[in-house]
Amino acid sequence: MPPQDPEQARWFAEEVLPHESLLRAWLGRRFPSLSDGDDIVQEAYARLIRARETGPVACVRAFLFVTSRNLALNRLRHRRVERPEGAEELDPQAVPDEAIDVPEAVAHAEDFRVLLDAIRSLPDRCRQVMTLRKIYGLSQEEVAARLGISVHTVEAQGGIGLRKCIEYFRRKGYPISPRP
Repeated sequence: MPPQDPEQARWFAEEVLPHESLLRAWLGRRFPSLSDGDDIVQEAYARLIRARETGPVACVRAFLFVTSRNLALNRLRHRRVERPEGAEELDPQAVPDEAIDVPEAVAHAEDFRVLLDAIRSLPDRCRQVMTLRKIYGLSQEEVAARLGISVHTVEAQGGIGLRKCIEYFRRKGYPISPRP
């Protein structure tokens, strides 16, 4: 789905396409049973372009990866609902019980919510740095370039943000274990 508008085409070439090879490699590693990775990437592009039409996208890379992950999971769920050929020959005892992972998934979601609350409580610059580093996974150099600050400032603000998050967790009664 190539963009029609020259400005959109420039944006797509500069901001989106550089992530394609990493996205495709990640999808292949994360979802090896999916044969339609090209379709997922194209659908993620289409959704990104539609989202950009409503306003700026803060982090193109994060949008692409999260959207692709969600699309892949939806396809896998859809496959599970359909009856695969030869399903009558499957031994029900051989099917792993996915409910075992539910408590762990709930715990991870709760941990993530608490982390987001901690980050939201930070001063503006710390919050920006921590969000880009910890939520979107950008490198210090990428954060510095995006915010127009030095890498040293990213390091300093990241350290301050980390200390304040730890204080937040302790105030809320969450145990903080020391690093090994």
